[in-house]
Amino acid sequence: MTAPLPHNLNSADALVLYGESFSSRLLLGTSRYPSPQVLENAVQTAQPAMITVSLRRQGTSTTEAHSGFWDLLKKMAVPVLPNTAGCHSPQEVITTAQMAREVFESDWIKLELIGDDYTLQPDTLRLVQTAETLIRDGFKVLPYCTEDLILCQRLVDVGCQAIMPWAAPIGTGQGPLNPYAMKLLRDRIQVPLIVDAGLGLPSHACTVMEWGFDGVLLNTAVALSNDPVMMAKSFAMAVDAGRSAYLSGAMKPQESAQASTPLVGTPFWHQA
Repeated sequence: MTAPLPHNLNSADALVLYGESFSSRLLLGTSRYPSPQVLENAVQTAQPAMITVSLRRQGTSTTEAHSGFWDLLKKMAVPVLPNTAGCHSPQEVITTAQMAREVFESDWIKLELIGDDYTLQPDTLRLVQTAETLIRDGFKVLPYCTEDLILCQRLVDVGCQAIMPWAAPIGTGQGPLNPYAMKLLRDRIQVPLIVDAGLGLPSHACTVMEWGFDGVLLNTAVALSNDPVMMAKSFAMAVDAGRSAYLSGAMKPQESAQASTPLVGTPFWHQA
């Protein structure tokens, strides 16, 4: 499932999920693009680790439209991450995941269990048990969740080897609404964290990567931009920049101005 290596990403710093390495830290959704060609061009430009596909929303019929979409997925040759978008009960999730495994011949699944139709917030009360059921069934589960520390820790406890917390409600593009909680999450959770939902600008992606998050998943911010191909490229560069900044180790903020030039060679009356 390994994606092609972008020229600007160090292969020694690969994203590792469930023991499998990926050369990119960007994941892209496949819905709401102006056309299949624009989607294909955006994917080719960004070279994401995976592309997400909703089985419930695409359907499995053999109509020309659906057939063309499946053909496009194969043509792009990027690992597919099926998701359970649109599911409102654990049984819906499990059935959809099992169907996706048959269709895509993959154990990967992005777990979405929606609890509120207005915010599309996950059903936090039933998410952990559903994730545990899928893991016992052999799935590699990437759960979409909120930034709640206890929820994320429970997901890790039942076997999730990566977590996908939101930055803001899906499709809002508001960027990280709760920096404190997200930074705390990064500090306390030791498995890979991929920010999923709510990012609207490349700067948002760069920011969460600077905080130490391991990747981002985008859809609306790219698909609904005026130029999805250019925006996909911008996000890919922002993710790489944020990761590089995190690995480089940023300076600590100071309370007062600090001279950037040395005192050596400066007249003594200027050194007081």
